[in-house]
Amino acid sequence: MSYMVGHFSGEPLQFAYKRKSVNYEHKETFHSHLGMEFLWIHQGKGTMIVNNNSYPIKPGMLCMFQPYQLHHLSLDYSDNQSFERSVVTFEPTRFDSYFQKWPALHSFFQFIHLGKLPFPCLYGVDGGDDLEQLFIDMQERLPSLPGKDRNEETSLFLVIFFRKLKQLWDKQELLDTDMDSRRKNHQVEHVLSWIEANFTAPYSLEEMAQALHLSPYHIAHLFKAATGITISDYIATRRIHQAVHLLTTTHKPVSLIAEEIGLMNGSYFCRLFKAHMGTTPYQYRKKWIKQ
Repeated sequence: MSYMVGHFSGEPLQFAYKRKSVNYEHKETFHSHLGMEFLWIHQGKGTMIVNNNSYPIKPGMLCMFQPYQLHHLSLDYSDNQSFERSVVTFEPTRFDSYFQKWPALHSFFQFIHLGKLPFPCLYGVDGGDDLEQLFIDMQERLPSLPGKDRNEETSLFLVIFFRKLKQLWDKQELLDTDMDSRRKNHQVEHVLSWIEANFTAPYSLEEMAQALHLSPYHIAHLFKAATGITISDYIATRRIHQAVHLLTTTHKPVSLIAEEIGLMNGSYFCRLFKAHMGTTPYQYRKKWIKQ
């Protein structure tokens, strides 16, 4: 299992079309970005957790992740499955002005960036000729674009992409009454909600079980079966995600950050952070400041 925080280079857009993973590559991933990320799945199956809700991963799924939004992917590689996806990641404030000429589209862009989305994933997005061709054209043009033209070409791509996304979103809203039937295992979602409310306090499985009126064994088995990871692993990763946020947005000392994410032992926090991020909290903050 890995946890990643995406950072921006000097490029205005991070883009991949039909990138494929096989042989259990990235089987368990916790992920977040500093900007917006769009994930369009062409092949694959598994489970995705976003906003304390679980969603089945399937072809034709288009997901939207806001800045710093943690999401967990558990991929199923049985029966020689592969995971093929297209990815678009960018810093939204950099392109906001390009949408201002079209008030309705600009409003939608700001809603996807900053609003409280009723659902993070759209299903049944086969792309059609226009969306598919948009991605193919960008894949072909991007490597050879001069640096001076990249910002303009990216803005044009995003305007067209969001116009298509708005059409898909408006259509999905009409089907929103069907979304609950697509969410698996409501008991797991109650567990995720409890974790979100309590991950900054010392963790106790017995305390969680009592609060949710379930047995500790049942909760642990249910969660692992639905997500592919243990509750302890999920809480540890959620804490690291919060620690990254505090390290990069505040000047709080590392010892205080450890306490604020529910870890009273600073040395253990540093070891846990390094196990997930490959570096210590101090080194991570130092590198961030230099960027």
